[in-house]
Order: sequence, then structure tokens, then C-alpha cells
Amino acid sequence: MSDLFAGIPSSVRLTAPLELSPPLSEPELLSEFRRLAELNDSPSFLGGGSYERFIPTAVKHLIGRAEFYTAYTPYQAEASQGTLQAIYEYQSLVCALTVMEVANASLYDGATALAEAAFMAVRLTGRKEVVVSGAVNPFYRDVLRTYCRAADLTLREIPYEPSTGRTGAVDRLGNSACFIIQQPNFFGSLETVAGLAEKIHAAGALFIVSADPLTLGLLKGPGEYGADIVVAEGQGLGNPRYFGGPGLGIFATKKSFVRQMPGRVVGATTDLDGKRGFVLTLSTREQHIRRERATSNICSNEALCALAAAIHLSLLGKNGLKKAAGLALQKAAYLKRSIPPWRLLFPDTPVFNELAIKTDRPIGLSLSPHYPELGEARLVSVSELTSLDELGKLISELS
Repeated sequence: MSDLFAGIPSSVRLTAPLELSPPLSEPELLSEFRRLAELNDSPSFLGGGSYERFIPTAVKHLIGRAEFYTAYTPYQAEASQGTLQAIYEYQSLVCALTVMEVANASLYDGATALAEAAFMAVRLTGRKEVVVSGAVNPFYRDVLRTYCRAADLTLREIPYEPSTGRTGAVDRLGNSACFIIQQPNFFGSLETVAGLAEKIHAAGALFIVSADPLTLGLLKGPGEYGADIVVAEGQGLGNPRYFGGPGLGIFATKKSFVRQMPGRVVGATTDLDGKRGFVLTLSTREQHIRRERATSNICSNEALCALAAAIHLSLLGKNGLKKAAGLALQKAAYLKRSIPPWRLLFPDTPVFNELAIKTDRPIGLSLSPHYPELGEARLVSVSELTSLDELGKLISELS
């Protein structure tokens, strides 16, 4: 048995029996859980890639229907018209949101979608260097680093500017497959994207953008400023945090690149009777074709999470998404101008719904493990659900 647990550090192993209370009946247990839940009397302001956002009540009722809830992926594709149509609608919504031409049937999460985008750029360009901004989510960069190391690719990071929290100067892309930014970036700072695509394309590289779907209710879609591949974490669309997972990897690109896109693509067609139908147009993964020809060997579609995102976007519509994004933007702006200026790490840089502040108080997400040069700093996130009372308490604490 000790050999089985050898990989677990001794410092975190349970060495003594847990001190648990005696068994409780179900009513007693529910009462105890309510008591414990009431101890969570303050918001966490935690973000950094996973967010608590408004979810219309209809979402959970619709995805809870048996025909969706038990579905994984359509292996007998054309017999699963309902599932295929749901995925097709999801793809269409993603294209509209990102202003791109094609989208796949989703990937695992935002981090693996980013790594798959880098691999796709390597296949398209034949180059072996991946360049990423140091202001991209550090968890995403960890996954990207693992992918690149295993595939013998060179990963180069562009440092962020200490005064702005934005990506530094982009240069030496002549041998690079792609350049990756996050918009807004991990610090919540809005990157300057004007002219960036032209510079990247002039060097023969591809432009990859990791976006926040909520912000696209107000910001330009990455396709409008020249992105070649757009990825995102779709958890904030109809999916609760679920204690850390699952996520939803959004992936969209140009039509000319579709055959190098990982995962599945559902298309619409007409049958012999002239009726509209749906088919699995592309499925270039190792289960369907020879492994060496597969665009990815560990990609899948998060069908239920993608369905939740599609329902969420359909219920909100353009105006609803714009309103939700506007509320988050306004509350972040209110917080930024209400706390002491010296607490702001990047005071002059526009933000959307997150901002980096100097504090040692346990709020938001600690930046120190990822950016030790910043000292005691936290990333604070607000959303359309954050109340003015909650903001007032935070402002009072930071003042």
C-alpha cells in the first residue's frame, strides 16, 4: 500500500484518523450544512479564468433533459439529429461572438484550447517556435509549456510591461509559428491590438487570441482586428464553477484553416427528400483516422457544457450580453476609482472586469506565486452579479 501512495508527499498524507462528529440523520446533516454555508458571509472576488456569473434558470432545466444529459458524443452521428443541431447552433453562436468563420464542437477548457491552437499554428506554418505574452493566464502557460516540451517545440515568453501590465514589444517573429495574447489579459488590462495582426502576419506567423466571452458583448471580436485563431474559456456561459470544473474550450478560426482545426465540426445539409439535416462534417481525431494524421489525439467535445453555453447566449441575446458586460465594466470602473490610487498596480491602464491591486488581504486571487516580482498583490474580479453593497465593503476594507 505504501508503494501505491509513494507519489504523494508525506506532508499532506493523513496520518491519524479524522476527528469527525457522530453520524447524523439526513435532516440533521442538512441543518449542519446550512450552518456551515452561513459562515461564507463575504464574496471572494475570485476570478483569473473561472467566474461566477448570471445563469438564466432555464439553462439547468433544459440541459437536464434526459436526451441531452446522458449524451457524450454522437458516434452514430446522423442518428443523433438533436445533438448535432445543438452543436451546430453552438458553433454558429461562437462564430458570431468571435467574428470568425468556423468553430468546432468545443474542447476541454480554455487552457487546452490555447495549447491546441499553438499546435495548429505549428502545423500550418511548419515552424517550431511558439511565442506567448507573459500577461497570458499563468495556468494556461503552464499547460502550453507542457505541450511544447513534449513535442520538442521552443516556447518563448514576451515579458509584460511593469508600468502598464500590457504585453511588451513584439519582435523577432521571423521563425515563429504564432504569437499569443489574452484580451483582456490576466491582470485585467486591455491590450493594445491596433496594428498588431499586421506586424505578426508580416513575419509569417499566426495571431492567436485568448478572449473572455463576456467582454465580447462590448469589445470588438478578435476576428475584427485580425486574429487567425480565437480560443476562450466558456465556463462563464451557462456553466457554474462546479468547484473547479469541467470547463468549456471555445475554438474558432478562419475557414481556410478548417482542416487543421482539432476536434469535430458539425455541418448543415439537405437530405434526399429536401429536408434540412445535420452531419458530422469533420472529425479529425485519432479515433476516426490514422493516429499520425489526427489534428489532435486528446481533444474532445464538452457537449453538455457547450449546450449550456448555447442556451445561455440564446436567452441573453446581443442586448442581454451587452448589458451583462456593461454592468461588469461599470462596477470594475467604480471599484478602480474608489480605492486609494497607490493600491493599483497599473493605474493608467484600462481594465474590463478585473484589476490587480497591492494588498496582503485574502481577497481575490494571489498573484505572488505567478509574479513574485509584484510582491503582495491580488487579482480582484467583479461581475454583473457583484452588488454595490459588496463593492462598498471591499472599498472600505482597502481604504
